[in-house]
This record gives sequence, structure tokens and C-alpha cells, in this order.
Amino acid sequence: QVQLVESGGGLVQSGGSLRLSCAASGRIFSINTMGWYRQAPGKQRELVASITSGGTTNYADFVKGRFTISRDNAKNTVILQMTSLKPEDTAVYYCNANLKSLPLIQSSDYWGQGTQVTVSS
Repeated sequence: QVQLVESGGGLVQSGGSLRLSCAASGRIFSINTMGWYRQAPGKQRELVASITSGGTTNYADFVKGRFTISRDNAKNTVILQMTSLKPEDTAVYYCNANLKSLPLIQSSDYWGQGTQVTVSS
């Protein structure tokens, strides 16, 4: 009943930029935190960045100064602008939303299907 749909991944050269977008849809009552995680082959999924409904952001140390997360509450979307990309940023990037859905209005975590980001050296 709730879907997160990501777009914007792809292949880019080292030093390049990509923009990831994620839209939440369905029977949504409210959205708390939205964020992006990533998982590289053989590694655990890790937080990249998150943003609260009030606009407070949190970044992993390895992306500070390079990635920017933003959000449009009216459209239930979250954007991750990635610059100065490095080969080690290669991973599948997942959108996450902690939200309350109808009819129970209980908080749960939802995930997108993932989008591949590949940075070539």
C-alpha cells in the first residue's frame, strides 16, 4: 500500500555527479525521516544521509561535503545530490522512509527497490 520508487542511478566517471530521487506514494498519513542507504558487494547496508520532516540532516562521514540530501514534503520526495564521486561510492543505493500509513497510523520503515550507482576510475 506504500511504495518508494527511486530513480537516477547509473554509471559515472570518478569526480562526476549524479542525482538520486525517491518518491513515496500510497496510503500515507505522515512521513518522519527519509534517507538513503547503500550496500556494496560483500558489505553491510550503511546509512548515507537522512533528513527529518523538519529539515534536520545527518550525513555519514564518508560523504560529508560531497553529498547533499533534500526533501519536498508536499511531494513526499527525497533527493540525494552526489558530487565528487569516487569509485568507493559504487553500490546499490536504497531509499528509506519511516512513515505512518493508513489506516493503522503506526510508524514503519519502508524501502525502495534500490538503484545501482557505479563510479569508474
